[in-house]
Amino acid sequence: MKISIERSTLLKALAQAQSVVERRNTIPILANVLIEAEGDTVSFRATDLDIEVVDRASAMVERAGATTVSAVMLHEIVRKLPDGALVALTDDPASGRLTIAAGRSNFNLATLPKEDFPVMATSEYSSNFSAPAPVLRRLFDKAKFAISTEETRYYLNGVYMHVSTGDVGAVLRCVATDGHRLARIDAPLPEGAQGMPGVIVPRKTVNELKKLLEDDSAEIAVSVSETKVRFATPQITLTSKVIDGTFPDYTRVIPTGNTRRLEVDATEFAKAVDRVATVSSERSRAVKLSLDEDRLVLSVNAPDSGAAEETLAVAYSDEHLEIGFNAKYLLEIASQVDRENAVFLFNSSADPTLMREGNDTSAVYVVMPMRV
Repeated sequence: MKISIERSTLLKALAQAQSVVERRNTIPILANVLIEAEGDTVSFRATDLDIEVVDRASAMVERAGATTVSAVMLHEIVRKLPDGALVALTDDPASGRLTIAAGRSNFNLATLPKEDFPVMATSEYSSNFSAPAPVLRRLFDKAKFAISTEETRYYLNGVYMHVSTGDVGAVLRCVATDGHRLARIDAPLPEGAQGMPGVIVPRKTVNELKKLLEDDSAEIAVSVSETKVRFATPQITLTSKVIDGTFPDYTRVIPTGNTRRLEVDATEFAKAVDRVATVSSERSRAVKLSLDEDRLVLSVNAPDSGAAEETLAVAYSDEHLEIGFNAKYLLEIASQVDRENAVFLFNSSADPTLMREGNDTSAVYVVMPMRV
């Protein structure tokens, strides 16, 4: 194999591939990227056996072929080459080496046979549809903060993507929860997604997906089966196993009878929470909200470190309420608001609180209170 490729093109393709590779693994071939050159295209394939990414790029292919080389090492070399350099990759199967040449720089990396590289088995997808990148980005970005990190409840270690019924009819919905907070985001149902099986997309896949969804003009082809999900653009294909488990009935924890309504400037609220939380104890991170007519007092009282208080002008016309929350959860939820105002709906100091953006119900968040 012998190819020439522009440095920035190569770097972009390798960045996606090397991020899938697990830094610590006992199978040497999994640390490698499979490079395949044919026609005027070169593809870079990486896998950790649960996720597989294939990134295609245009190149001058003098001699077609394939090899595998350390993904992280190759990425580091290319990253450090000067901008605008033309990079030549030449594989010598006899010596088991890949030569990387650019200007006066020359590198030699050990390769492993392409036959040893595990390629994820293709699966029959029961649902195929396409959606604009900004729509999918909103669904996953707004939900992912609530993904659980608790390994024992593995079925919560991802975003549950499924078809549901929203206020305006059928929707494509993403839900994530860790038992303390929940995010439920809706988007209009794309054509062809009607019979899609609900799948739990793992956390790592959700993070990798971010790179795929950066281009606002991209149309993403989505394929779903009971065991796998695939997201693809003409350049990149990301295939992932889904979490084998049943996502709990999240509708039961979304309160419907919360009538005490607080409307507050989302940015001001987040900044105020952040300021008073500075003195909260690391363990509890508790912030108390005291609500009176058109007035919100945020306070922290940590016997070991001190106390803090801040008053905000808000829209609230219900009876007095005191409720406590984990500051981190409040900050994460407030940071999801794209509009100016956040609306909080309370019932009592012991019941879950609902948060949404203005009157928009396509993004709903639930947070559990804590004793303060």
